[in-house]
Amino acid sequence: MSNRPTHLPRTDQLTRRSMLRLMGLGAGAVTLGSLAACAPSGGTAPAPAATTGGATEDFSFSSWSLSEENPKPVIEGLMSTFGADKGVTISPVSYPYNEYLNQLTLQTRGGQFSGAAQVDVAWLGSLAALGKLQDLSGLAEGRGYTDAALAASRYDGAQYGLPWTIGAIGLVTNTELLEKVGISEVPSGIEDFEAALLELKGIGGGVIPYAASTKVAQLKDILIWMQTFGSPLVEDGTVTIGDDASVEAVTWYKKLYDQGLIAPDVDRFDARALFSQGKAAIYDDAIVGRGAVVADSPDPDFESKLAPASRPVLAAGDDPRAFVWGHAVVVVDGPGAGTAAEFAQWITSDTTATTGFFDKLGLPPTTEAALTSEVVTNDTFTKDFGDKITATATTNPFWAFPQYAQVEAVIAEKVQAVLVGSSDAATAMREAGEQAQALLG
Repeated sequence: MSNRPTHLPRTDQLTRRSMLRLMGLGAGAVTLGSLAACAPSGGTAPAPAATTGGATEDFSFSSWSLSEENPKPVIEGLMSTFGADKGVTISPVSYPYNEYLNQLTLQTRGGQFSGAAQVDVAWLGSLAALGKLQDLSGLAEGRGYTDAALAASRYDGAQYGLPWTIGAIGLVTNTELLEKVGISEVPSGIEDFEAALLELKGIGGGVIPYAASTKVAQLKDILIWMQTFGSPLVEDGTVTIGDDASVEAVTWYKKLYDQGLIAPDVDRFDARALFSQGKAAIYDDAIVGRGAVVADSPDPDFESKLAPASRPVLAAGDDPRAFVWGHAVVVVDGPGAGTAAEFAQWITSDTTATTGFFDKLGLPPTTEAALTSEVVTNDTFTKDFGDKITATATTNPFWAFPQYAQVEAVIAEKVQAVLVGSSDAATAMREAGEQAQALLG
């Protein structure tokens, strides 16, 4: 597999038309942009292609969501339904999200895991490099998946994943807190956004204006702010971090940190907890976060106070930045893989299963039939999230490298060094760029 990615220009975004198609809110052909750039042809050889219709066997299903309070019973119900129908036992395997990729990689590499597995679409390159993922292209045919969803679950020319939910990561706001300081919506410019955060700080009572990620495990969120300030991150195969834009972005982030507009030691789960308790006005999340924060909030009307927001831009006319986000189900070759492949197909494309999954957890499905169902099209939050965030989402250019997780970890450690004052932004970002480039070769 080549270590050199296709450069992702601004046309890597989901066009508005393709976003509407993806979310089931419009008609016409999907424009894939360079979602397909995550899937260059040639390279990694997949495990034997998955098929259905053979003997049924017990298998394992690995999922980080099984370690989370809200989705666990929903997924266990789906496993029980499929298992009863097929007369098989599905053994659950789970690790917390921040440990999941490392554990799944170790288990797969060591031959200790086979079956179906929930994966972040960002991980497909890393897992495909192990040579044990089945090509699921045959199972994708005729199931009604949108082209954009399939492209987001494809890597190196192979359909390694069947798409379970596809969207983006963006800003979610508590409108009640914003209204307390007279803000009707998040400002569109960086300077006005910072001014709004200062106003929100004045609420007091321990409210954090913006529960941005500051723990190493989630500091990869800084990458989208680097793009907002104008850094391409990767250009013509070369890591650009250390450029003026990335330094400016981290300097600005440090400024927010020093002013108490963002808080130390926050990751996605901490941010959700703060937000659900009314202790944060704005935070970054995928659409999946809605279910978690509503379930954990003591406010019975909390859901009505949530609103997605476009990320502020540096200059008028810039597109708000967001990274594509999603889950897919892959199949690791080995005992039970055939039945696991049937399960992967069913859980991601059966209309009853996918619309029920959306109804309980708010995760957008990936088939035309489910996306055009009444339960999805009547959901205002989902529509607004698509309009304001998914519409201009782009793929993370580091996903094209199997080493992307190590790269993001190096960058996160250097950004944290800036936040805690042990390095200046220019030095830290230069070192981050050099170390990232060395990892990519």
